[in-house]
Amino acid sequence: MYAVIETGGKQYRVEVGTELEVELLDVEVGTEIALDRILLVADGDMAAIGRPTVENATVRAEVVRRDRGEKVISFKYRPKARRRVKKGHRQDLLVLRIADITLDGKSAAAAVATKGDAKKADRAKVEQAAARQAAEDAALAAKLAEKAKAAEAAPAEAAPAEAAPAEAAPAEAPAKKTRAAKAADAGTGAAAEAPAPKRSRTKKDA
Repeated sequence: MYAVIETGGKQYRVEVGTELEVELLDVEVGTEIALDRILLVADGDMAAIGRPTVENATVRAEVVRRDRGEKVISFKYRPKARRRVKKGHRQDLLVLRIADITLDGKSAAAAVATKGDAKKADRAKVEQAAARQAAEDAALAAKLAEKAKAAEAAPAEAAPAEAAPAEAAPAEAPAKKTRAAKAADAGTGAAAEAPAPKRSRTKKDA
């Protein structure tokens, strides 16, 4: 729901929670005021147009603070007349926060509060579901960790029962041979390898 209000000769489109700057009014900061110049109120597909204002409609606003607008410079110059006029102006403003808009007994603030409660309830449900899922994941992780520890401990306990394989005795290194033995072996080998001399046939053998 939104409304179009008029104050200080200007029109503003406002909703619940809107902060706007209007021209200074004779009210105290922190008080709540009712804006009576309501030109239009719209709620979804329904709209009430004022002629000139909407009846049975109210807009309540809270006075937040007083402020001042930006400085505006007005400079007038007339050539060949030596006339130059410079003026500055800063408008005093009042900051308002729209508290509620009502039309025929229907309150916009109540609708906003209902939506806020529904959002809070949905958020709480999501948080509960997330917490439940996190607890289930933690329990599953702990169970898997226990299974992994049990699997690691089982081979470690079975290892001492098995007989350790006997280590093979290192082969004895062959004894070193002396030079004489090496020479003798070399001679024997040469003799064994040398072929027997062939005998020539003589007349006696024939």
